[in-house]
Amino acid sequence: MHKARIFLAARSLTRFTSVLLAITVVFGCASLRGRDDERTYAVSTARLTQLSALTAADVQKGQFPGAVILVARNGKAVYSDAIGVQDPKTGTPMRMDSIFRIASMTKPLVTVGVLTLVEDGRVQLTDPVSRHLPELKGLPVGVEKRDASGKASLELVPTLREMTVQDLLRHTSGLTYGVFGRSLVKDEYNKAELFNPDQSNGELVAKLSKLPLAFQPGTTWDYSMSTDVLGALIERVSGQALDVFLAVRITKPLGMADTGFWVDTAQHGRIAEPRVPDVRKPRRFLSGGGGLVSTAGDYLRFAQMLLNGGKLDGVRILAPKTVALMTSDQLGSAIARGPLYFPGPGYGFGFGVQVRVAAGEAASLGSVGDYSWAGVYGTTFFVDPKERLISVWMMRRTNLAANAYIWRRMRSLVYTALE
Repeated sequence: MHKARIFLAARSLTRFTSVLLAITVVFGCASLRGRDDERTYAVSTARLTQLSALTAADVQKGQFPGAVILVARNGKAVYSDAIGVQDPKTGTPMRMDSIFRIASMTKPLVTVGVLTLVEDGRVQLTDPVSRHLPELKGLPVGVEKRDASGKASLELVPTLREMTVQDLLRHTSGLTYGVFGRSLVKDEYNKAELFNPDQSNGELVAKLSKLPLAFQPGTTWDYSMSTDVLGALIERVSGQALDVFLAVRITKPLGMADTGFWVDTAQHGRIAEPRVPDVRKPRRFLSGGGGLVSTAGDYLRFAQMLLNGGKLDGVRILAPKTVALMTSDQLGSAIARGPLYFPGPGYGFGFGVQVRVAAGEAASLGSVGDYSWAGVYGTTFFVDPKERLISVWMMRRTNLAANAYIWRRMRSLVYTALE
């Protein structure tokens, strides 16, 4: 199966079921085992094979090298496909266990890591971040002022309150990203080289301690380095490097053998290309906001744990109430949506994931309470508790607008396949 390209569009239901059983073996996931009864799956396989056909057509047009699709419902894998190639230079076929750079899909894992420390009583959501990272105490806010000629300058004003752990989890810390949008504060972020692969998380915090905030903490959602700071907080509180902590608390207990910050030499042939960033060797910067690699099967296990209320195959990672808090809107009406509010209409934001708060408004199918997030390199996932549905999409293309179109199409065909 690892060498064969799975394409279900022309397969019978019998073949479909056998593929699902093979997936169970590959992923080691007894909780996702299927049966020879299509009603168990409650999906239209014809609709899902249409998704494969459209994806294959995009690959043939050269829009992206390939993709992996994995859908589960009611705790069982209902559809999978590996389309196209891993590497456009070599023509290596895409595999169900191809390894992808998941970028910001790292954030939900690091979020869960922080919440395990909250459950341990070692961190509280209301803690000022400076309780754990004193370097970040007293950061000013950068406010743009213009003189009579229209020239902008940055005025530094005191914060009204310190950022909290909750602020980091929901992107209301006042931190920002320099790479999305333009402002004088973002210019300062870009000059600081905050994504240097040779820095440690401690050195990242030291850099941030010399930069102004973009907003007053707790007032505005702005996509940011917040989850990278959470990675540094995990290291400071636990005394473990972030990769070790995530392995001990999340990935090893869940059997996510292919999820980490780099890929072992023996598995280099499974990496979806191109080679930026290079994940073939360890790097000092263990980015909590975007440094992990993973497979569709591994991420399905993580998502299924969340859908199950924090538990999978007898292993509990979080308490049900903690998962409920993580996947509930944390913004309400008091917090402003920043100039680039990626969740969009109909969605609030929880801890590390966007959360649907309205049946309408959003220009995509879904249910109130569904939650999701995506990565800039083309990967995405969503979980719908109402439908007991999970979809994981893995792709390698750095074109955010074009990727968003593909993600919406995927959601549409997955949701319209439900019966």
